[in-house]
Amino acid sequence: MGALEGKVAVVTGSGRGIGRGMALLFAQEGAKVVVNDPGVNTDGSGHDNGPADQVVAEIKAAGGEAVASYDSVATVDGGERIIQTALDAFGQLDVLVNNAGILRDRMIFNMGEEEWDAVIAVHLKGHFNCTKPASIIFRQQRHGRIINFSSGSGIIGNAGQANYGAAKSGIAGFTRVVAKDLGRYGVTCNAIAPGAATRMTQSVTDQARELRQRAGIAGAGGAPRPAGPPPLRDPEYIAPMAAYLASDDAWNVNGQIFHVAGGTVGLAWHPTPMRTIWKPAMWTLDELCEIVPSQLMAGIPNPAPPPPDLEVPGRPAATAG
Repeated sequence: MGALEGKVAVVTGSGRGIGRGMALLFAQEGAKVVVNDPGVNTDGSGHDNGPADQVVAEIKAAGGEAVASYDSVATVDGGERIIQTALDAFGQLDVLVNNAGILRDRMIFNMGEEEWDAVIAVHLKGHFNCTKPASIIFRQQRHGRIINFSSGSGIIGNAGQANYGAAKSGIAGFTRVVAKDLGRYGVTCNAIAPGAATRMTQSVTDQARELRQRAGIAGAGGAPRPAGPPPLRDPEYIAPMAAYLASDDAWNVNGQIFHVAGGTVGLAWHPTPMRTIWKPAMWTLDELCEIVPSQLMAGIPNPAPPPPDLEVPGRPAATAG
């Protein structure tokens, strides 16, 4: 018997890539799966029932049970319909995986409001739109699993992804809060920050890759994919950790963020002060100008320093090139 036998799972964005891998493994482990995917392009445009239908067909061909959902997570109504699909098709809901996402990469000084709003709507608001109705069910039945998807872009930062990084950082905070809201009801909420070669990582432009590499912050997807299949970067490698978090075995794992890439699974430590300066009174500006560089920030690099030939007010002449 599989680890998810008898469970019903909704996996958003599961027509391709990481989501597809999770839907297939969940079904293999005995879950009935709602395969949600509106079949959009990586920027959120277009619509195609094909990807969701294909994954459903794969699951059924292997002897599993699945239904397709084509709703967008970006609206409250869409999120509610996705959750209702599980109830209508299978009569219950046990697992929600918030995986759907798009990209609209642009440097902050060029980013338009629509590019910001579209990414926030799918990623951050999309997590809320599906989690809210699922949480009502989970709270009533006193069990449930929520698995969110954050990103290194939100935790560390990638050039050209202010919208995506803000959403993914917000999802990390959202995960920790939802875990505290629902933990007393036997519900867990965790997040995965994945590293995998997908349509989204491959859609990053060469110019963006160059900027990130120049700044020393290539990040996930920042390097060109080498020729031939990179087995430890395939999106299917994310699925086992998601399946574990969805299982009964993970009943006491809650409010955590896991970095998952290939054969590596890492537990992220929640942000805490790494150094502290203190005095029993208010700091003066002169004191801070002296002690922050020499103590608080000693040895901490600038993630994107200005080039040596740029005249920077305050930079000592010896480091200006």
